[in-house]
Formats: sequence, C-alpha cells, structure tokens
Amino acid sequence: MVLDIFALVVFGVLIAFVIFLVVKLGPLPGNIAGKRGHPQADAISVLGWIGVVTLGLAWPFALVWAYTRSGEQQAAYLGERVAAMESDLAALRAHGGDA
Repeated sequence: MVLDIFALVVFGVLIAFVIFLVVKLGPLPGNIAGKRGHPQADAISVLGWIGVVTLGLAWPFALVWAYTRSGEQQAAYLGERVAAMESDLAALRAHGGDA
C-alpha cells in the first residue's frame, strides 16, 4: 500500500516536471528570435510550439532558425567587419607596419 502511494506521488511529480518543461521550452525559440530582432520571430515561435506538439522533432530547427541572421542582417554585419578590418589595416600602415 505504501509503495503504491509512493509510486503515485513519483508519477505525479514526473508529470508536473514534464508540464513545466513544456511551458518553459516551448516559447524559447520565439523569445530568442524576438530578442535578437529576427524578422520572422512569429514564425519561429509557431515552429517552437509545433516542435513541442511533435514531441521535440521540430523544436531544434526552430532554435537554430532563431539564431540565424537574415540576409540583411548578415550583409550589415559583414559590412561592419570589413570596415573595422580596413581601419585596422590603415592604422597599421600609418604606424609603419609592413601590411
């Protein structure tokens, strides 16, 4: 009798933990995309919830998508990097560097 009650309590705790994980992990890709200013944050959020419904099959794709940059963001980032490298190169040349 005592073991039956203990097993029921453990089962209830496990169910509560799974529900907690679903509530915390379901919106995570959408939240990340929104904070990063991703232009398709709403679609990523939907895919995150679809991933929860499909028992985690689509959720990793949503998470990766949340961290990818859009074409415009990638172009701006690369432009900034090139400008920074050109200014570093100019500074090296001005100080007598061999570059």
